[in-house]
Amino acid sequence: MIPKLTDTASEDRGLDPYAGRLTAGAVARTRVKVCGLTRPEDALAAARFGADAIGLIFYPPSPRGVDIDVARKVREVLPPFVTVVGVFVNPQADFLQQAIREAWLDLVQFHGNEPPEFCEACGRPYVKAVRVREGVDLHQVARRYSSARALMLDSFEPGKHGGTGKTFDWSLISRDLELPFILAGGLTPENVADAVASVSPFAVDANGGVEASPGIKDHAKIEAFIREVNRGQTSQ
Repeated sequence: MIPKLTDTASEDRGLDPYAGRLTAGAVARTRVKVCGLTRPEDALAAARFGADAIGLIFYPPSPRGVDIDVARKVREVLPPFVTVVGVFVNPQADFLQQAIREAWLDLVQFHGNEPPEFCEACGRPYVKAVRVREGVDLHQVARRYSSARALMLDSFEPGKHGGTGKTFDWSLISRDLELPFILAGGLTPENVADAVASVSPFAVDANGGVEASPGIKDHAKIEAFIREVNRGQTSQ
């Protein structure tokens, strides 16, 4: 039985389970995740330009989906201190555990309808994606997934679990959200500085906005994206 990733010491003391959590404003630098990688050379470029994390999508319908063998090849070339994130959409528990084990995943990102209990049982720190639109109560989601390390705020498009290439209305983001949030959805080198300056996310997620074609990253765009993230940070 895999233990749940909760702060039992805080619970025993009757403390607020959110106390001491990082928020976007508590960090000196906006982190960057480059997602949808399918080639080792693109992962190396992302690391070289300063990405904090890379994302591997284990979802066959995605044009950026990878299998475990490809994921392992990407993982093997990375230098230390780059977090490897596995992205899943309603995975089978057995496959999830196999991918975590064989691709050496550091963190799991859930993009489907996975309940908190399933996310907690994965045995790794996790992020829960939320497709933001009018009527979605982000505070309620944060409370439901209180064991998550962060929420991934993405664009809503019917029938899609991400990768829309579209931004959403950033004014829908609650400024006093209980969990750190990662901003996703249509971010590019042209708009990410404004995004960082406007909503102060803990991190941003780059995918289609830094590609030459689906799954093939443009190294110059990755470099420009990270440069613009830093520019947006200094203009806050």
